[in-house]
Amino acid sequence: MSLLTARLPFPRPDTSTLVSRVISKTESLLPFTLKKNLLEKALNQAFEQPLEDDEFYFLEGKQLGLEVTDLAIRVVISCEDEQLIVCASDTADAWIKGEARDFLILANREQDPDTLFFQRRLLIEGNTELGLAVKNLLDSVDWDEMPSAMRKGIELASRLPL
Repeated sequence: MSLLTARLPFPRPDTSTLVSRVISKTESLLPFTLKKNLLEKALNQAFEQPLEDDEFYFLEGKQLGLEVTDLAIRVVISCEDEQLIVCASDTADAWIKGEARDFLILANREQDPDTLFFQRRLLIEGNTELGLAVKNLLDSVDWDEMPSAMRKGIELASRLPL
């Protein structure tokens, strides 16, 4: 076979890297007010019952940061008048950090929060008492009561090669 007739394999893009880059770039281009409105609506729908039961009392007047490390996404949330709000701040009393896959594993209840934290796949930094309160709340939430659109969205996101 001559060099002219030899076919070199066409390099395939790493889809996990491609999806991660698209998500990171897209998220950084969205205006904060749009992200805030969408995220607040989703969070308040998802946690409607715990909010009504005042289970987020520990977050009143405090800020919790969530960082999806592999996607370079950071969001800070708080609770006011039994509503979760997204803050414009980049500082928080506590941070929960991890990769997208581990947050999705948590949301899908494939593993309990304790396992993810003990394996250091999800990390708490800063006010650990606040971080542990969030972890305990996540452990007590009945995920079957989440809106079906939210559950389906999480299930769909879990299929992405992140």
